[in-house]
Amino acid sequence: MKSQVRTRISAYAIAMEDDRLLLARLSDASPVFQPGLWHLPGGGIDPGEQPVEALARELLEETGLELTEAHLLEARTYSAQRSGVSWSLTALFYAVALKAGVPTVSEVAGSTEAAAWIPLADVQDDAVLSPAAADAVRMLGRAEATFTATR
Repeated sequence: MKSQVRTRISAYAIAMEDDRLLLARLSDASPVFQPGLWHLPGGGIDPGEQPVEALARELLEETGLELTEAHLLEARTYSAQRSGVSWSLTALFYAVALKAGVPTVSEVAGSTEAAAWIPLADVQDDAVLSPAAADAVRMLGRAEATFTATR
């Protein structure tokens, strides 16, 4: 049986608070990456939706936190296999600032089962991270520099 091929463009947040990174743990409903991995909050851009609008919407759904500022850092592509689908994912990474609050998943039956500020010391093992989150950890210096330069 030939697998189905899908293309997806997604916007992801790289948010830091002290020495912690905001991450979302993937649920069984995750379409692209394996459930249980920590991933960046964000997701697919709907037709006609601007990337930053999608990012703000996804952040609210997956973390309950409101976007206040976003700066595009980088774009990367990924290939993944999940549930008989071959995915070609283009990920837009944004350094973001958020309104203060406690992360809470508000989307019912979505791709996120938990959201939390995770200490950087706990996210150095790529085995617990999605490929996009692992790349984001390597972008952290640039993300922090982006906000330092704009303030």
